[in-house]
Amino acid sequence: METNLIKREDLARVREVEFVNLFGESIQKLLEALGVTRKIPKQAGTVLKTYKATGTLEDGKVAEGETIPLSHYKTEAVPYKEIVLKKWRKATSAEAIVDRGYDQAVEMTTDRMLLDVQKGIRKDFFSFLGTGTGTAAGDTFQAALAQCWGQLQALFEDDTVQTVYFLNPLDVADYLSTASITLQTAFGMTYVENFLGLGRVFFNTSVPKGKIYATAQDNLVLYYVPVNGADLGEAFSFTSDDTGYIGIHEEPDYTNMTASDTVVSGMELFAERLDGVVVGTIGAAAAGASAQSGEAAKASSGPTGE
Repeated sequence: METNLIKREDLARVREVEFVNLFGESIQKLLEALGVTRKIPKQAGTVLKTYKATGTLEDGKVAEGETIPLSHYKTEAVPYKEIVLKKWRKATSAEAIVDRGYDQAVEMTTDRMLLDVQKGIRKDFFSFLGTGTGTAAGDTFQAALAQCWGQLQALFEDDTVQTVYFLNPLDVADYLSTASITLQTAFGMTYVENFLGLGRVFFNTSVPKGKIYATAQDNLVLYYVPVNGADLGEAFSFTSDDTGYIGIHEEPDYTNMTASDTVVSGMELFAERLDGVVVGTIGAAAAGASAQSGEAAKASSGPTGE
């Protein structure tokens, strides 16, 4: 056999590398845009926990000569969000490859599979943000956005806190059509830097229409299973990049003549403080005002039907 001959299995490896690199670059852009600095890989056999201190400070007014009472504090372990290793597989028959060609039957479907994996990660992230316990409301999206900003300043007690917001594009479509702004993209999401002077704003249809999710950048954490670590490599062979966010293994199955692709990824984007996630409602204040004005008009008109 000629030296350095490029064989089919070499090309499969190239396709796998391209797949993980596309995902890795995309998620890295998202993490940079979100301002996520804490990326914590799960270690085999360990549970990620944080600790919080609780206690009561005693009254500092102590009479002369009296014993100063002890203030009692303790630390409690708080588990972080659980993480699940997700697995996907697809198989392409020999007949489909012959009929459609390899590029269309295998590579295009693998690319589509990557997009669907990304979509699932985004959906899970927004579902989690929707459980935030902070609240705000405003007549318009600008007012609601400002109220979210104000709540975050109070929650984090820091007027220099870097904030990030998530809106449904339908709520701001009219404004975006006339505003002079620069749109950027990351991980399938569109975002704007320093939107209305309040912070970085992402637009995605996974956010329910009429809602705004907002939090501080420092509150966001990426917890993930490194597919090239966590002892997975002892049993399985996946192609991944340095981040280990996603892995893929491609091989032919001669028992049924199919080209099989297996993809694994375990990622959780979440907020360390759930009370640090504000869920804003657009139009709630206006609806409340309308109801109040209606009641006032009803009262001023006196009884009817008499």
